[in-house]
Amino acid sequence: MIRCRDVHKAYRLGGTRVAALRGVDLEIEGPGFFGVTGASGSGKSTLLHLLGALDTPDRGEIEIAGERVDRLRERELTRFRRRGVGVVFQQFNLLPTLTARQNVELPALLAGESESWAKGRADELLGALGLGTRGGHRPDALSGGEQQRVAIARALLFAPPVLLADEPTGALDSRTSATLWSLLASLARERSMTVVMVTHEPAAAAQCQQVYVLADGRVAGRFDTGGMDAAGVATRAAGMVRA
Repeated sequence: MIRCRDVHKAYRLGGTRVAALRGVDLEIEGPGFFGVTGASGSGKSTLLHLLGALDTPDRGEIEIAGERVDRLRERELTRFRRRGVGVVFQQFNLLPTLTARQNVELPALLAGESESWAKGRADELLGALGLGTRGGHRPDALSGGEQQRVAIARALLFAPPVLLADEPTGALDSRTSATLWSLLASLARERSMTVVMVTHEPAAAAQCQQVYVLADGRVAGRFDTGGMDAAGVATRAAGMVRA
């Protein structure tokens, strides 16, 4: 379960106050594959950052898997970011001097886990994501899709109940993107996870079972995709924004 109640967040750009979220109310009943879509500036990425405990709301309640994230102190937030939620970004954020396996292992070693556990877990995840023979390669020897799968493996290291993905295929071609969307859907299904993907692409949102539409920092509505194609998703989302 992901629940937001009257969540607000604003930033200062120079001398201007910009309200990114203006009272978001949201409930996601997992597990499953869910999408959050909306135009640029609608608050999508801000919402994901708050759900991932990468930022804190100005006011409002955020609850994830029974944890009131908005009440956590810094040490507790660090623990939650490590074990309560995994986050994947458009830019893969892999360390270029480390191999794929080492990139996945690193958070475990920083958390004090043993080298043997970290290596075994990294190999297990890379193998499950089709990268069993690529663990010894550095990022510059991997394709964009392979790098994103390494980033997903890293996010799954501690088996979090929630995986958040912020425009995860924005830097990939259409064929590789489709493969990654299918992978995220299978992770939700096979690992009983709640996967939430932020995207502005109707083709991506169409892969999700349910889509939440943001407009002007609020949730304008939600709908089940029910086999919709990209055009259907775009039309339905646009109708909710106009309403």
